[in-house]
Amino acid sequence: MNTQNNHNKGFLLGFIAVTAFALTLPATRFLTPYFDPVFIGLGRACIAAVVAALILFTTRSPKPSNAQLRQLALVALGVVIGFPLFTAVGMQTVAASHGGVVLGVLPLATVLASRLVSDERPSTAFYCMSVIGMGIVVCFSLLSSSDGIGLGTGDIALFLAVICAGFGYALGAQLSKSMGGWQVICWALVIAFPLVIVPTILSAPSNLTALPTSAWLAFLYLSLVSQLFGFFIWYHALAIGGIARVSQTQLLQPFITLCAAALLLGESLDTQVLLFAFAVLLCVGFGKRMPIHQSS
Repeated sequence: MNTQNNHNKGFLLGFIAVTAFALTLPATRFLTPYFDPVFIGLGRACIAAVVAALILFTTRSPKPSNAQLRQLALVALGVVIGFPLFTAVGMQTVAASHGGVVLGVLPLATVLASRLVSDERPSTAFYCMSVIGMGIVVCFSLLSSSDGIGLGTGDIALFLAVICAGFGYALGAQLSKSMGGWQVICWALVIAFPLVIVPTILSAPSNLTALPTSAWLAFLYLSLVSQLFGFFIWYHALAIGGIARVSQTQLLQPFITLCAAALLLGESLDTQVLLFAFAVLLCVGFGKRMPIHQSS
């Protein structure tokens, strides 16, 4: 019963975290006229890292072991540097609604990554659904690419973002079992800070005071919600509910992102986008029903 309660709690917390993350692409797209993609992708980590350092100092959190520090460095490369930077690059040429569907494959990528970093062993049927899901997303990108036939540069950047996030989520969730989810993301941000501060300064706008309030609010959302506090909930959810299963709550993210892009950015929800989003939903839903074993 305790295991089932953890699964249910993990799914609930996962849904809350996914909702918090869902505005990431629309907010990033909104900022493209105001900021360089490097500043959007890495600048948010600088603000989050300062807040994270204050939290760690205030709570007197113990320093991670050397083994944990090595793993935290990989988490930082995935979710602090790789994912934000690649999504910022992708949003230069791709609509937020399009990007939301492409990132709909992220639950499958997280499951595949969990196979490498945890003791979870999804069944062959689960892997088959993962391959089908990847195929659906690739087809969507090929058909709707603004660069004509073939994958556009924005799609390639988003697929790289998916890879970074998949491994960052899985490895961070595994670390959360021994450290706590909030400590994982806080330490990852602090570790990444020396790597992101210089490119952030070099890519900063020349006149920061001339930017509208809406731009700074979107940037603060990316920094404090998408890059920091959302991970407090997300990593804890994955740790208690299981990486493979709870990661499937991300299947709701494309729909929340699509609605947010339509409401906030005025992007249209054409039939093709909705059909492919629904196909991804079905694929991940079927995959969720496939068995997942624990290695002995």
